[in-house]
Amino acid sequence: MLNRRFILVAAQALSLIGSAIAEPYNTFDGPGFPACRDVAKVYSPKTIEEAMSIVKDASDKGLPVRASGNGHMWYDTMCSDDPRTIIIKTENLNRISDLVLNGDKGTVVVEGGVTFSQVAEWLHQRGASLGYTLVNWNISLGGAMAMGAHRSSLGEHSQVSTSALSFDIINGKGELVHLDRDQSSDTWLAATTSLGLLGIIARIKIEILADFKVYANQETVDEKDVLNGDIYAEISPYVTANYWWWPGLKKFHKRTYGVVPITKSGNAFQSTFSVTSLEASLAKSLLNAGQNSSIQNFITEAIFYAIWAAPNFHDKKTNLPLFSWPVHGYAYDVLIGGLYPNTKTEWDYDMRGLTFEVAVPVTQANRLLKRMRELFDESAAEGKAVTSTYRSGINIKFGKPFDSFLGQTTTLQSDKSADWSKGAIMLDFPTFRPSTGDHSRYNEAWYAKMQKTIIDEFPTRPHWTKVTRNIIQQSVKNLDPALLARFSAVREQFDPKKTFKSVVGEIIGVV
Repeated sequence: MLNRRFILVAAQALSLIGSAIAEPYNTFDGPGFPACRDVAKVYSPKTIEEAMSIVKDASDKGLPVRASGNGHMWYDTMCSDDPRTIIIKTENLNRISDLVLNGDKGTVVVEGGVTFSQVAEWLHQRGASLGYTLVNWNISLGGAMAMGAHRSSLGEHSQVSTSALSFDIINGKGELVHLDRDQSSDTWLAATTSLGLLGIIARIKIEILADFKVYANQETVDEKDVLNGDIYAEISPYVTANYWWWPGLKKFHKRTYGVVPITKSGNAFQSTFSVTSLEASLAKSLLNAGQNSSIQNFITEAIFYAIWAAPNFHDKKTNLPLFSWPVHGYAYDVLIGGLYPNTKTEWDYDMRGLTFEVAVPVTQANRLLKRMRELFDESAAEGKAVTSTYRSGINIKFGKPFDSFLGQTTTLQSDKSADWSKGAIMLDFPTFRPSTGDHSRYNEAWYAKMQKTIIDEFPTRPHWTKVTRNIIQQSVKNLDPALLARFSAVREQFDPKKTFKSVVGEIIGVV
């Protein structure tokens, strides 16, 4: 009897200890900026079979599970708020195999935890390339496909899932389910932007291209010419293109990319994120000074604008900066790149950002940007003008139509009052989060007003990892209930016990 009672008390104590040691789980931004508020344990399986076993055990015990790649999770929406949650990190699931290259096209099989830089370098050494389906260098392919990530193009398919020919997904029972591409299948349409709610993307067969070179060019455009111009015609001819908006100066930088012969000289390597310690110290001083000063923010924007006018490229072989446009180099190096040697990212220097990214039909691009200009002008008229506080301005991106239930560029919505058939414009508005005082931005209330206005006045679709819980809640009214229902039906097949959970899934009602 005593032994039995002791065991019972010990078990209860261990349960309490397990709850007490639940702690935040951080991704790229580090401590203080959790992707999950409370996590009980983090696993890093080395094989797909090991990951399957962990999921099965968690499912049998009724524990919530989330897969995690390297990052790009800006807010605390990755998990559910359940302190029993376990994380399965996929970084060790990074094997690459089965390369087939016939002429200009081919295929390769990758595990879901492989990062873009890992697979890009592997392919480059073998005369192949990922093509245009890219996002940041440090993001895993499985994570990018789960969140519907994309590069910027109206002329080429740039959402990463468009390259997938098949998926092997660890479902909620710990089983490995194989799916082959079929755009007429509800299962495939759910899997290509799954938010991790069908399970862990363990293995992917992707389409690739023979390695190639591209140019990058940039020109300065007056704001009025973009707002009043034919934005689709300006962007669609290029394999990838975007705008960087400097609202305080009423200027845009238009960045364009195109293919050049493989024999073209040049070894350009792009970095949007590389920062030296001196640069970080100066930038942090400038940006923190703008917490209570509109004028300072406009001065800082002008400095960043001048810096961004020059190429954010080095020569990959010499690491020397390139000073004039256009630049030339291998596709991945120019389109994405990474970090320069002996540099770190801004978040490594405690420079943090807040962001807001939503997609709107490109047919409404001019109206969207003009409405943003009105909001900027309203803040100025109220005596509290705001502008860009990010080193590259406001990023205006684009996406070619690609159908999936939860994707930003799908054309499947039942409400045809919004025309998504020509693609989407993405308003990606990052801002500096002051590291002093209460951390609020100058005229903080304006940002909430701006976000609500855009969501209320446009048929926005959120970027699933770059908006807050509040923004997702506001955005639900713009999501198609029929598509959410079809996604939920597929989810029920993959995960009937609801093992894979997230705040996002809870808010949009698919869990």
